[in-house]
Amino acid sequence: MSATQPLARSRRPGWSLALLALGHLIISLDFTIIYVALPDIAAEVGFTPHTLQWVITAYAVLYGGFLLFGGRLSDLVGRRRMFVLGMVLYGVASVLGGLATAPTVLLAARALQGLAGAVLFPAVLALVNTTFAEGRQRNRALTIWAMAGAGGLTAGALAGGVLTQALGWQAVFYVNVPLAAIGAVAAFSLLPPDGSATGGGIDVPGALTGTAGVTLLIFAVAHGSEVGWARTEVIVAAVLAVVLLTTFLRLQARGRTPLMPLRLFRNRALSGAVVVILVFGLAMQAVPYFLTLYFQNVLGFSALETGLAFLGPTLSITTGNLLSERLIHRLGTRNTLIIGIVANAVGAVLLAPGMHAQGSFLTVLAGVVVIGLGMGITYEAMWIAAGTGVSADEQGLASGVASTALQVGTAVGLAVLVAVANHGIEGQAVAATAAEGMRVAVYVLGAVMLTAVLAALRLPGPRAQLVSDQDGADLSPTS
Repeated sequence: MSATQPLARSRRPGWSLALLALGHLIISLDFTIIYVALPDIAAEVGFTPHTLQWVITAYAVLYGGFLLFGGRLSDLVGRRRMFVLGMVLYGVASVLGGLATAPTVLLAARALQGLAGAVLFPAVLALVNTTFAEGRQRNRALTIWAMAGAGGLTAGALAGGVLTQALGWQAVFYVNVPLAAIGAVAAFSLLPPDGSATGGGIDVPGALTGTAGVTLLIFAVAHGSEVGWARTEVIVAAVLAVVLLTTFLRLQARGRTPLMPLRLFRNRALSGAVVVILVFGLAMQAVPYFLTLYFQNVLGFSALETGLAFLGPTLSITTGNLLSERLIHRLGTRNTLIIGIVANAVGAVLLAPGMHAQGSFLTVLAGVVVIGLGMGITYEAMWIAAGTGVSADEQGLASGVASTALQVGTAVGLAVLVAVANHGIEGQAVAATAAEGMRVAVYVLGAVMLTAVLAALRLPGPRAQLVSDQDGADLSPTS
């Protein structure tokens, strides 16, 4: 099957896209909605300051570790099946989390939510890439998909504060239940049906070594950044991760039906995009973290005020998503990525000086706007590049590879940048200490992001538009 042809077409592409956007919204929502509720969870469920970080880590480890396997399963078992499974898992995990009265139960719920995200994300992205033909039609769909993700991040910050204050911390779990139920039911009428499952082709050794290796790597980075790198469990996890991932790569090079065929990386668009996505995770995914700390710890914003402050970067990212689609049609994906990467670096240079103890939202506004535009432009373009030229029956795998790169980059980048922010600033006033460290970290992340230009240059140059404006699908919900 041609890589430019979708595997399956929906009769109502607008409503199908709305459902896929809902899936991305739920995943994004769960990244941020839990943060504001953490103090109440610690007090009522019984977490200690040391164990509370596992509410975040349990989700991140399972999510990042199983993305590659989840992506391959969506190709072999069926994307609609995996979409429904992901929604059901989210619903069950959210009920379990809301009912939790002990730390072990709540951590199990968060781990199950992470597994749900690993099942759902590759299926959603693969469905976008196979339901809408490569070119203008797919780019337009990915714009809406990306905007839903950006909206989920802000909605999580806002909803977390409002729900926790009005209804208690349990509400940040229960809010997922009706959304997941709607998604699971609607999938049967709005998403293209799957063919026969071909699960017999799963590379079991590759799945075990790859999944375990990535999971242990993310665990080592996330746990090590919290408790110290010299802890025995961190060292053991890191060593095992290296051994397992080395074994995984050897199996993929020699296996007959590998989980991740290495020939995929001969695709210049995908291989270049994966590196850009990795660097984006290393650098830009830490920006919301540092902005949250600056708003709350330095400026003294409440949880609700912080959520409202994030409307600024969200609107900017959304504008960047819209601009990215236009730039791609005019300049091509490679040039658009370069523009977005440079905008991220410029935004970091503008943002950092405004993050000081006597600052305000206005002192960081210019940096927030520019870095948000850069993130929006880059985010959409890198996912478009990751799906370009990939055959329809391997879109799930490509999505899993790319999203794994993002999660590994995010885990490593946040750990390193937090260490940079906290280095050598003891003895100063609290606000000044925090602001100084954040400034240094933001300068560093901007410099790191600029290195992604080298990977973007690997992408194919501008080419003729494959799909004309007349061929693009009407993506309005009435279509």
